[in-house]
Amino acid sequence: MIDINTKKIDMWSKIGSRATLGIAILEIEKNLKNLCVVTCDVSTSAGLDRFRKQKPDKYLDLGISEQNLIGVASGLSTEGFDVITTTFAPFQTLRCCEQIKVNLGYMKSKVIMVGLASGLVLGTLGYTHCSIEEIGVLRSIPNITIISPADSLEVVKALTASINHKQSVYIRLTGGAPIEKVYNDDYNFVIGKAVQILKGKDVSIFSSGALVSNCIKASKILKEHNISCSVTNFHTIKPIDENMIKEELKSKKLIFTVEEHNTIGGLGSAVSEVSSKVSNSSKIISLGIKDSYSGGGSYNFLLKKHGLNVEGIVKTISEEINKT
Repeated sequence: MIDINTKKIDMWSKIGSRATLGIAILEIEKNLKNLCVVTCDVSTSAGLDRFRKQKPDKYLDLGISEQNLIGVASGLSTEGFDVITTTFAPFQTLRCCEQIKVNLGYMKSKVIMVGLASGLVLGTLGYTHCSIEEIGVLRSIPNITIISPADSLEVVKALTASINHKQSVYIRLTGGAPIEKVYNDDYNFVIGKAVQILKGKDVSIFSSGALVSNCIKASKILKEHNISCSVTNFHTIKPIDENMIKEELKSKKLIFTVEEHNTIGGLGSAVSEVSSKVSNSSKIISLGIKDSYSGGGSYNFLLKKHGLNVEGIVKTISEEINKT
């Protein structure tokens, strides 16, 4: 649906996930004539200014009314439209949670929701604009698929795959602009199938979103200290890739989950739920935000504060290895 080459991948990385989203939607519309994009006063923030100007009959801006956003999107879906909604992550998910539960979960209307600037990237605005809870909330609602792309290319892949997916999808955008590349070339993206980026024999690191890049960098530093790490991108958090988890549980004594989310309810919790079904499974250590709203700050400051920067990941893994 979208032509992918190395030049585009480089450009998408430079402009970040939100601007890439706007480009991807404009390209997807060429082959999806029933597409309708519904937003809440975020055309510039979502990279949608060109789409809004070129396709005004397919763009609805509802103002700051997120509960109405899901109601309208659900109605359009019922009438046969392919609907994408987007606004900042806490407002796309928590402010309209009841509507998501009833219209998308219970009534099974198909809507692709895109949460902008999730995690800690808007930390200078405080925790009103950070989103560290929504995976846990949405995981508990049936008929919702959750994807957290690792880089801009994966945003394109996730959006394209979501078009033909049978149920509603929440795409969680993390990181800023530019965003680190995880993939330099096109690859096979399948909803629900994790991608092992690096293979190692000592420990396994599971991550999602923009932190996958930090995990790759951390693994390379740890390799210099004779610690061999597997790094797996769990781009789909629901449904989680149970087979990948079980395979790593068999071969590793330590599993680390690294996420830009509360350690309750997110990737770490999903992995632990699978682990509970496996006898003699590995120890799982969850790196994330430890169930607190502990002050704002810049993105890099907050990643460091919560031990989610490269140095923090290396430190935690090294300390756990030394305990064994």
